[in-house]
Amino acid sequence: MNVIHSWFRSSKKKGSSFSSSSSSPPATAATNQNSEEQLYGITGELIDLLNSFTLETFTNFDLQDVDEQGVIDGDESTAGIVQKDLSHWQEKHAVLVLSKAKGLSQLRFRLCPRYLKERQFWRIYFTLVKNHVAKYELHAIRLEKLKQIAIENKKDQNTSGYEVEMLEARKPTNLEPTTSLE
Repeated sequence: MNVIHSWFRSSKKKGSSFSSSSSSPPATAATNQNSEEQLYGITGELIDLLNSFTLETFTNFDLQDVDEQGVIDGDESTAGIVQKDLSHWQEKHAVLVLSKAKGLSQLRFRLCPRYLKERQFWRIYFTLVKNHVAKYELHAIRLEKLKQIAIENKKDQNTSGYEVEMLEARKPTNLEPTTSLE
């Protein structure tokens, strides 16, 4: 663990000296990271809220109200549960928020699995921050639907030429010459 921690610290120092000598690539990366954080609802307001969380915030939380299935302790593996319970947006949000809010990361480390299972931790977390992140999640869902519609429209446009050709090929052709008596 100390090896990873010291590597992270030393690479962070190297990264900071790199950014002072060459500002354009790191600035672009920082802009992309900020827009990604904004997309996933990682705002200063959320970070302030997370800094107010304590061990008691999670251990005293009544999961009975949140649990829709009536099952609090499952026998399934933690990784499988997290993947089943969290949406793609929530998974990405969780990764970003753990990297941004060190206090929450430390709380999670202290709570899981000793006091709470991973599944319970994230259910409590998303219940507590629902008012702050719901609009971001809804926005992401809408963007995803718009992308799907655009993809479907593009598919329809690409296949329409083939459909016309096939329709023209199916038309019966009258090979007999028309004779008119007029």
